[in-house]
Amino acid sequence: MISVIAAGVLAGCGDREVILPGERLGVRDILQDGDRTETAETANQTVAAAVPAVTNNAAWPQSHVSPSARISNAALSSTLTQVWSTPIGQGDKRRARIITDPVVADDRIFTIDSAGRVTATSADGQNLWTYSLVPLRDDASQALAGGLAYREGRLYVTSGFGTVSALDGATGEEIWTQELGNTATGAPTAMGDLVYVVAGDSTAWAIEAEDGRIRWQSDGLGDVNNVAGAAPPAVSATHVVFSYGSGAVQGAFREGGLQLWSADIVGTRKGFAIALVDDITGSPVISGDRVYAGNHSGRVVALNVNSGERIWTSRNGALDPVWPAGNSIYFVSDLNELVRLNAQDGSQIWAVDLPGYEPVRRPQRRRDTAFVNHGPIMAGGRLIVASSDGAIRAFDPASGDLVNETAIRGGATTRPVVANGTLYVVSGNGVLHAYR
Repeated sequence: MISVIAAGVLAGCGDREVILPGERLGVRDILQDGDRTETAETANQTVAAAVPAVTNNAAWPQSHVSPSARISNAALSSTLTQVWSTPIGQGDKRRARIITDPVVADDRIFTIDSAGRVTATSADGQNLWTYSLVPLRDDASQALAGGLAYREGRLYVTSGFGTVSALDGATGEEIWTQELGNTATGAPTAMGDLVYVVAGDSTAWAIEAEDGRIRWQSDGLGDVNNVAGAAPPAVSATHVVFSYGSGAVQGAFREGGLQLWSADIVGTRKGFAIALVDDITGSPVISGDRVYAGNHSGRVVALNVNSGERIWTSRNGALDPVWPAGNSIYFVSDLNELVRLNAQDGSQIWAVDLPGYEPVRRPQRRRDTAFVNHGPIMAGGRLIVASSDGAIRAFDPASGDLVNETAIRGGATTRPVVANGTLYVVSGNGVLHAYR
């Protein structure tokens, strides 16, 4: 019996493989066929960019998603030289990452390391004070740190341990802490007498800046396929815009919290495993009467801030908040490209490649290490992107051409910020770097 089976196996091995005739198409190409647009296939164009005038700003107090906090084109030298660097605590670990962008105010740079330690650093690189976000009975590895916002002498800090706190910006002394009952890893937004934050990717809060009391809250929907860190709320004079882990974007009146509209960013880039993450990674950004937002899986949209009505949809994802400037918006896409769209209709003007995967030395080795590109911001009339591959790159807003490149030891792990002509960015080894 064994010999019969062996003979059959040998006979099968001797059969020639049948090669079917016809054109061969890549599986991914077929899956993406419905995602293609005319703009995606158009060659890059050099189109004049309406770059705002340079602003000599002394502060970068919070995320640029709100018009009042956005420095449209901060003053910065055309070539960057590192002037100092200083440790801010623990760097990236396997289960602990630095996810908090620095903020700058009153000649201090505020940061959070991967162990939940807030540090204030002077403009000449001296550590001034530290504050731990980790509760006494917990361990730093049990939750990620949150985000920062500065307003009128106070530093507002969120935490993955489910708290938002107000600290004295000069001393680090705790003024108040409010427990939210869920993780708060996204950056807060402070405006007027309120601090806005999203906790657990599913609940929005408006908290009294004076004493930490809750004024109102609004519920959304969460999702298991999320990235670390919720999107900071975008605030205008009358509106606040939240986003949730489900891919929903919600507009409300800023003071009373009355919900005005809700819109879902749906659609996905087929053929890519990363498209399973449908979180809003391109945080809502208010510019004029529009809100721009993008998800992790292949969509950027423009919405009317008053009604939530969709104006256009681009088949690109956004890994960071877009940067609006004049007649365009710029962002890092889910395909690790720096993209420029026409702000009026969402048509693509150009897209340039950014570092994607770490090069492999052996062909049989899979690409399992990806680079992260943080930004862009506009400073010195250029688009600045800080990357984990160890470079800070500057691009021409009109053409997308690479203008210059500056090394950063340890690779960038946060978006860069600019104040007083100095660019600040945190590297993966837990070091704050200053460039002029």
